[in-house]
Order: sequence, then C-alpha cells, then structure tokens
Amino acid sequence: MKHNPVETIRRKRDGEQLSSAELAEFIGGVVRGEVADYQASAFLMAVFFRGMTAAETGELTRQMLLSGAQLDWPKTGRPVVDKHSSGGVGDKVSLILAPMLACCGLRVPMISGRGLGATGGTLDKLEAIPGFRANLTPDEFRSTVDRVGCVIAGATADLVPADRKLYALRDVTATVPSIPLITGSIMSKKLAEGLDALVLDVKWGSGAFMKQLDGARQLARSLVDVGRDLGLKTIALVTDMNQPLGRTAGHAVEVDESVAALEGDWSDDLREVTLALGVELLVATGRETTPDAARARLEQSISSGTALAKFREMVAAQGGNLDAPRPKAPAVPIVAPRSGYISAIDCELLGRAIAALGGGRQRVEDKLDLSVGLEMRVRLGQRVAQGQPLLNLLAHDRGREAAGTLVEQAFTIGDDPLALPKLIVDRIT
Repeated sequence: MKHNPVETIRRKRDGEQLSSAELAEFIGGVVRGEVADYQASAFLMAVFFRGMTAAETGELTRQMLLSGAQLDWPKTGRPVVDKHSSGGVGDKVSLILAPMLACCGLRVPMISGRGLGATGGTLDKLEAIPGFRANLTPDEFRSTVDRVGCVIAGATADLVPADRKLYALRDVTATVPSIPLITGSIMSKKLAEGLDALVLDVKWGSGAFMKQLDGARQLARSLVDVGRDLGLKTIALVTDMNQPLGRTAGHAVEVDESVAALEGDWSDDLREVTLALGVELLVATGRETTPDAARARLEQSISSGTALAKFREMVAAQGGNLDAPRPKAPAVPIVAPRSGYISAIDCELLGRAIAALGGGRQRVEDKLDLSVGLEMRVRLGQRVAQGQPLLNLLAHDRGREAAGTLVEQAFTIGDDPLALPKLIVDRIT
C-alpha cells in the first residue's frame, strides 16, 4: 500500500502514531525528491507540536540511517567508538579525547559539524590550524582511522542524506528544538559510523541547547533508548553549561588550549568532563574493567606525551601543521563594574559576542574570523573587585563595541556567595 505524504502529514498533525511503513515511505520520498520541501516542512512542524512516541522516534532514526551508506570496520580487536556533544561555549573536548582514546587502543571515526549561532563547531576550530582539511573523501577518512587511530572530519555526502535535507529545513522553519528530531539527526549519523560504543555529552544551562535540566535529561534518555533499540551500546552524561568549559572560547584559542591540555596543563572542569567521557568508552568496550583503571590509562596517555603525539599525527594526516602560527586577535580586557560574587554567566551572550566579532555564522556560507574569541579570567562563585578583569576579548575592530556590550550583559555580580552547580549532573544508560 502506497502512503500519500499528505495523509502522513495529516495523521501526525492530528496526533496519530505513524507506522514503520509510513515513515519509511515519507523519508524515502524526501531523499528521492518525491516529497516537496513544503511537505517535509509541514511534517517537521507537525512533529514539533505533536511529538513522537519512542517507537516512532526509533523508526524515524532507522529510516534516516537507511537513507545512505554505512561504515563497516574490519574486526581487528580495536573497538570503534565515538563521542558526541550537544554543544556549548568553549567545548573543545573532542580535540583532546579523540587522540587519548586512540592511544588506548580504540578507533575513533569522529564525524563532527560546524558552528551556527552561539555554539562553536569542532571543524571550525580545527581549521584554525594552517592546512587542516576537514572535508575528506571516504577513502581518506577510512585510511586515516586505520593508520592513525582517529580522525575528526565532516560527514561525507553518502552518509545519512535524509538528515542533510531535513536539518536544512529544520534550521529555516524554527523546528530545531524537538527531541524526536534531534534524536533522529544525532543518532542516525552516529549509527552510520559503524560504532561499537557511543558516549553522549548532553549539556544543560545558559550556553546549552537545552536551557533546563529536565529537558536535557529527556533528550539524553531519548538518545540512549534509540541507541539501545538499534543495537548500539550508548551512555549519556548530562553536564553543566552555565559557564564556558575550560579557559577559552573561540577557534584558534581553543586549539591552543587543547594543545596545552594534551601537555597536561588543563582546567579542572575540562579535565573532569574529558576523563569521565573517556572512562565510559574504555569500560563499555572492555578495554578496562573498572572506571579507576580506565581513568589511569587515559591520564597516562597525557603524562607520557603519547596523546599529544597522536593529535599531532592526526593533524598532519589531515594536511595540518600544528607548529605553524595560529591567528590570535589582540586582547582587550572587560572588567567588573562593581565588587561582589559572580552569580551568573549567560553563556549564550558570550557565544553571540564571539559571533559579533566575526567568529560565528549567521548563515552557513559565512566566512569566519578564526582569530577572535574569549579568554576567561573568572569562574562562577568567584569573588571579584571592581575593575578586575572578567575576561579578555580577543578582537579586531569589527564588532568590538557590540561584543563588549554583550559580554558586560553576560555577567551578573551579586552580594552573596553562590552554591556552585554540579559539573556532571547525571549518567543515563
């Protein structure tokens, strides 16, 4: 029986549950161009308002996965893993964790994305390294994983074409914040990588996609459930994004911080999140039997220098020169207008400040200034004096005044000490 796309849209609009056959036919029609963009947009809006059952979300993900090629790795005794973050300000964990995992005997085919709006993209950060190529052919992608053990690159055209079409429509129809649609988008791409295990960093707070903790927990549960139902061992950590992760936010400046972390010089919060995610993958794949042993193995990759050497090897394999100078704009301090305690930091405003300097996109085709960014000088709960630097704004003339205003608005200074939020809030399996 052939399902009319109009009837599929109507049934979802009215809150009815769609069958596997309906979803298969609709998603297939989107990829083949038989379902018009306006019909796909109507479907997305119906899902946005009506939601989906767990069974529908799983089937949507499966059909998106089946829309394109899937990676298949030879069984070598080196499990294939990945990590995905829901995004935040200053989140450079992927740059540090991928080489650490490769040093621990895992293969890491990390397909990453670019930033849009207030959230920075991993590929944009890496392209601050002169010569680095994020767009690899399928053969280059696979050979780099086989030879080096890790790669961080963009999705090839043959992987999950359904997501590429649907995400472009979600972005321009205000239907991005939908848990079923987010789940389908993330998990279809991760399942296509042919993984043995996946760890998810689902962030909540002012700099996260999910502003409320309950929403982040719901998203984490949806992602883990779909992974489990489709045969992928999936673990999610819910982590705090009410202040930037680490000491910097931007592009080149985050590469600099990542290199420093691989040399053993990293902030407590960046270290805690990175190690916690890595521990999950080492235990899930049986590379280590206990979290303590896994943590020790990851830390040894830093102290021995092997993780930094592996990152350097990956960068070189993708055409980059880690020793070449990276661009960095002049630093302009933004100071506290009064004495007191840092009681809130609006990370979204900090992300918008970077965008105002040219470090973020309003449109996909925008060219970024990779030299701009922020260097944090204070943390939540810290006591500050009037005139004390809150952060350094790395800026040229473009957008400096607007960015400075956004940064000033981002900090709330109160009279009383603050109970600090927990960094790793929950673990969902």
